[in-house]
Amino acid sequence: MANLKLTPCLWFDKEAEEAANFYVSVFKNSNIDNISYYTKEGFEIHGMPAGTVLTVSFQLDGNPFTAMNGGPLFKFNEAVSFQIFCETQQEIDFYWDKLTEGGNEVECGWLKDKYGLSWQVVPSVLPELLTDPARAERVMKVLMQMKKFNIEELLNA
Repeated sequence: MANLKLTPCLWFDKEAEEAANFYVSVFKNSNIDNISYYTKEGFEIHGMPAGTVLTVSFQLDGNPFTAMNGGPLFKFNEAVSFQIFCETQQEIDFYWDKLTEGGNEVECGWLKDKYGLSWQVVPSVLPELLTDPARAERVMKVLMQMKKFNIEELLNA
C-alpha cells in the first residue's frame, strides 16, 4: 500500500474557512494549505452559490484536516472528538481557554468549541495513571469531579 494518510473531514454549514482559520490560530506549527470553491456545476444538488468556499485543507501541528461547507444537514456530536495530550498544566489551561471561548465546558476534560466540535484536553500522564492498578480507582474518582483537568490533583490521587 502506498503511503496512506488519514485526514479527518469536518462538515460545517458555512463556517469552514472561519473555523480552519480559528484552529490554525490556536495550534502552533499550523497552516492553511488550500481552499477550493463551489462552481455553478451541481447547484441544483448542493445549493451553494458559485464562489462559496467548498473545502479548506489545513494542518494542525502537522496533522492534516479538511473543513467542508456542506450546508446545515449534519451537526457535530460527541461520538467523535479530538484529543490534545498536554505535558503541563499551562498547556491544558491554554487549549482549554482558547477552545471553550464561545463554546462550553463539559466534564472529564471534554469541551465543545464555538462550532460544536468536541475536544478532550488531556494530561499526557493520564493513560499511565489509569493503567496503574494501585492508583487507577483513586485517579478515576478525582477526574470524575473535574471539568478541566488539574494535573497536580490527578498525580496526588
